[in-house]
Amino acid sequence: MIENADLSLVDWSRAQFALTAMYHWIFVPLTLGLSFIVAIMETIYVRTGKEEWKRMTKFWMTLFGINFAIGVATGIILEFEFGTNWSNYSWFVGDIFGAPLAIEGILAFFLESTFVAVMFFGWNKVGKKFHLASTWLVGIGANLSALWILVANAWMQNPVGMTFNPETARNEMTDFWAVLFNPVAIDTFFHTVTSGFLLASVFVLGVSAWFLLKNREEWLAKKSILIAGIFGLASSLTVAFTGDTSARTLAEHQPIKFAAFEAHYNGKSNAGLVAAGILKDSGQKLGEKTKKDFVFKIEIPGFLSVMTGGDKNAYVPGITDLLYGSPERSDIIPVTEKMERGKFAREVLMDYKRARMINDTEQANNIKEMFNDKDFIDNYFSYFGYGFLNKPEDAIPNVSVAFYTFHLMVMLGFFFILVCALALFFNYRGTITKQKWFLWILIISIPLVYIASQSGWVLAEMGRQPWIIQDLMPVSAAVSQIGTGSVITTFILFAILFTALLFAEVSIMIRQIKTGPKH
Repeated sequence: MIENADLSLVDWSRAQFALTAMYHWIFVPLTLGLSFIVAIMETIYVRTGKEEWKRMTKFWMTLFGINFAIGVATGIILEFEFGTNWSNYSWFVGDIFGAPLAIEGILAFFLESTFVAVMFFGWNKVGKKFHLASTWLVGIGANLSALWILVANAWMQNPVGMTFNPETARNEMTDFWAVLFNPVAIDTFFHTVTSGFLLASVFVLGVSAWFLLKNREEWLAKKSILIAGIFGLASSLTVAFTGDTSARTLAEHQPIKFAAFEAHYNGKSNAGLVAAGILKDSGQKLGEKTKKDFVFKIEIPGFLSVMTGGDKNAYVPGITDLLYGSPERSDIIPVTEKMERGKFAREVLMDYKRARMINDTEQANNIKEMFNDKDFIDNYFSYFGYGFLNKPEDAIPNVSVAFYTFHLMVMLGFFFILVCALALFFNYRGTITKQKWFLWILIISIPLVYIASQSGWVLAEMGRQPWIIQDLMPVSAAVSQIGTGSVITTFILFAILFTALLFAEVSIMIRQIKTGPKH
C-alpha cells in the first residue's frame, strides 16, 4: 500500500471515477424502472389483445432500448477502472469485491442481454407469452445486475464475511451469505432500485404530459399516466420507507457519515432532526477543518433520537464525540483511539513480513496466529485503515456536501410522492388535460428526479470519505502508482466521450418522443 500517496493523483483518480459513475448512473435508474413499466404494459396487451397496448408497449420499449445501450458502455468502463486506477484496492479485497461483480456478469447481465434481443426483435417470431416472458426477464435481469453491484458497494460501506491472510496481505471471503445479506446491502438494494422505479415513473409521467400539452396521443398518455402514477406512488412511498431504514443502519455502521448528514457536531439527548437549513462557517476549528453552524434551520424536536434509538431521550453522538470521545457514551471508541489500534495492527503486519524475510519461522507463525484470534481482529485489525490517517479530523467527510445532498434528496422525495398522487387524482377525475400548470410540473419533474437520483449517490460516496473500505482502507492507500498526467488525460477523454454519448442519447430520445409511437 502507498504510504504517502500523491494527493493530486488521488484527487484526479477520484474525479475520474466520480465522472464515470455519475454518467453511468444517468442511464441505469431509467433502465431499472422502465423495464418493469414496459413489462406491465405488455402484460395488459397479452391479457386484453388490444393493439393499442402493443403500440404503447413498443413506444416505451424503444426509449428503454436507447437508454439501455449507452448504460452498458459506461458500466464496462467503470469496472475496468478498479484495475487501472485502484490496483491497491483490487489487490487488498479483490477476492471479495470481485465475486459479486463476476456473478453480475455471468448470471444477471447474461440473462438481461440474452432476452433483450427477443424483446426487441421477436415480436413476429415467437409467441405472445414467450415474448412477454422475455420482457419480464430483461427487467429481472437488469435489477439482478443492480443487486450484485450494490452488494459489492455495500461491502465497501460495511465489510463483513471475510478474513485477512497476512501471507498475501489480502482479505478473503469466508461467508458469502454474510456478504449477500449484509444489512447495508439489503437497505441499499431496496432503496436504490425503488428510486430507479420512481425515476422511470416520473420520466413516463413527464413525457405523457408533453403529449397532452401538444394534444397528441391522448389515449396513450392517459393510460401511461395511470400505470406510471400507480407504479411511481408505490415506489416513492417505498423509497421513503427504505430511506428511513437505511438511516438507522447508517447510524450504527457509519456514525460519522450519519452525523455529517445532519451537520450534528455535539452529541445530545432529545436531538432534533433538521428538516431544512443553511450552513455557514462557525469560526471554530476541528484541527484544520472549520465547524459548520446554521444560518437558520427548521428542526423536528427529538426526531433524530427517535430515529436512531427509538426514544426521544436516546443520546445521538455528534462528530466531536466520535472523534475525541464522549463522556455520555463510554461505548464509543473515538477516532483517536482507533488510530492507535490501527497503527498497532499495521506494525504487527510489518513484523510478520520482516519475520518471513529473515526466515524466522517461529515468530512468523506466532504473529500469524494473531490474525486468527477474534479478539485481535475485533479490537485492532478492524481499525486497520485508521493507521493511515495523520490526524483524527481526517475522518470527517465533507459536511456541507453531505448535508445539502441529503436534504435535497429527501425534499424532492416527498415532492415526488405528491406529484404521483396528484397525477393519479387528476387522471381519475378525467381533468388532467385541463391542468396545464400540473402538466408543466410533470415535465419539469424529469430533470428534478435525475438531480435527486444523483444526489443520493453523491451522498453515499462522499459521505463515507476518507474511506474506500470503511475503517479498513482510506482512498489515499487504494490508488494505483501511475502518473497523474495519465489520469488527467483519460479524465478529459472520458469527459468528452461521456458528454457526447449523453447528448446523443438525449437528442435521439427527444427525436423519438417527437415522432411518437408508430401507427
